[in-house]
Amino acid sequence: MTDEPRMTPSEAGPGVPMREEPRMTPSEPVRESPVTPPLLEVHDLVVRYPARGRRTPPVLAVDGVSFALAAGETLALVGGSGSGKSSIAAAVLMLRRPESGSVRFEGRELTTLDERALRPLRPALQPVFQDPYGSLSPRLRVSDAIAEPLRVQGRWDPLTGPARVAELLDLVRLDGALARRRPYELSGGQCQRVGIARALACEPRLLVLDEPVSALDPSVRAGIVNLLADLRDDLGLGQLFIGHDLALVRHVADRVAVLRHGRIVETGPVRQVWDAPAHDYTRELLAAVPELTRPRPAASSTAGAATAGGPRAGAA
Repeated sequence: MTDEPRMTPSEAGPGVPMREEPRMTPSEPVRESPVTPPLLEVHDLVVRYPARGRRTPPVLAVDGVSFALAAGETLALVGGSGSGKSSIAAAVLMLRRPESGSVRFEGRELTTLDERALRPLRPALQPVFQDPYGSLSPRLRVSDAIAEPLRVQGRWDPLTGPARVAELLDLVRLDGALARRRPYELSGGQCQRVGIARALACEPRLLVLDEPVSALDPSVRAGIVNLLADLRDDLGLGQLFIGHDLALVRHVADRVAVLRHGRIVETGPVRQVWDAPAHDYTRELLAAVPELTRPRPAASSTAGAATAGGPRAGAA
């Protein structure tokens, strides 16, 4: 797991209460993580979109991408628009068939399976979408939206189902009273938590998070980011996090893969990539990070005294 600090309100927006993280004391031994086989393996993945019309050539969206992801780990795919991030996510979920390459989940090759064979595996690989409102049906109450995957998979029990929905709402830190509301009665952050609860309903082992906070107000992003980190740690979930903001990814991921034009140009532990980027494109992405998110040198005692009577940071 990453040892980066949790996102703080100053980095995500004002007014977000955060919880203190327990720190390891010198008396606690450092335990080495056992070597486990990858939860997800992607090898030489190629995704190509067909031509639109006679004069438009096919679009090569993903060009020979390979990576692996372990259970309890978050791997971030980072890049600009058109770099192939969402196409990789769709291929991993088998929502779009790759032209070539391999996608193995828990050792099982997915690209050779037809839809009938994929159906029992789909509960284990669940997406969380970018648009919290668009991903929910406006006709369904929150309780029905969360229960829908259970009904589709034939797992719904009228006796125990309502208790399961209440458990999922509590898991994503939503008041149970919201169960009877519809999406238009919720905030964007609440809708995204409902989407996460729905993804967790069938007890997945991998979450594919396609820019899950980019459509949210900055003031609520930290809460969603920390929730995802807690779910990863508590449930042992693997997470494939799609994003374009390296400052955000630094708080989310254990490892990062930087994409450009459908290829991975750099990959490594997130702190290593952040502190010592090896590729020019990675340096370009880091240069675009607002200076406010970067560590600042400690103010001198003279400067501190001069500003001691000024307004607090974030005060409006």
